[in-house]
Amino acid sequence: MENKLIEIATLAGGCFWCTEAVFERLEGVTKVIPGFTGGAIKNPAYREIISGRTGHAEAIEIHFDPDVISYNELLIIFFSTHDPTTLNKQQYDSGTQYRSAIFYHSEAQKLDAQSLIIKLEQEKVFKDTIVTEITEASAFYEAEEEHKEYYSRHRQQQYCQVIIDPKIKKLKQFFSDKLKNNTL
Repeated sequence: MENKLIEIATLAGGCFWCTEAVFERLEGVTKVIPGFTGGAIKNPAYREIISGRTGHAEAIEIHFDPDVISYNELLIIFFSTHDPTTLNKQQYDSGTQYRSAIFYHSEAQKLDAQSLIIKLEQEKVFKDTIVTEITEASAFYEAEEEHKEYYSRHRQQQYCQVIIDPKIKKLKQFFSDKLKNNTL
């Protein structure tokens, strides 16, 4: 049995409960870890991050098999399931910790992100200008256990029903061919 090459993508699209719920449903994604990146201090606590003073973004680290789902496909889904035109805000969440950002792990990832943004802008896919930052990946700090698989464990909560459910419906509507077979 050959050893598959797993790559990493790090994306911030607002609340990591939302982005984790979207990306863990995709075929070829082997693991999604919610956490924090892009800030100024080491080992930040959640209470520090939500204050907005550390500079970290709520993000997810996606481990994926590029033979099954490409980095570009992940980016397309990323742009389709959050609003990349609002600076430091996603729906009810606001602050720099909820910014739209792509943290690239290679020059190829950086170029893919830049090219896709240019294409989306040229095609006027969004009414407003895309403000997603593209930044080199830095230290990623895993979130506490209570934040992992949040949507799967708390689907009945109002936040999940109002904010996350529509993202999952959109994912199923437009990317059904990319979903794992056992995805609800």
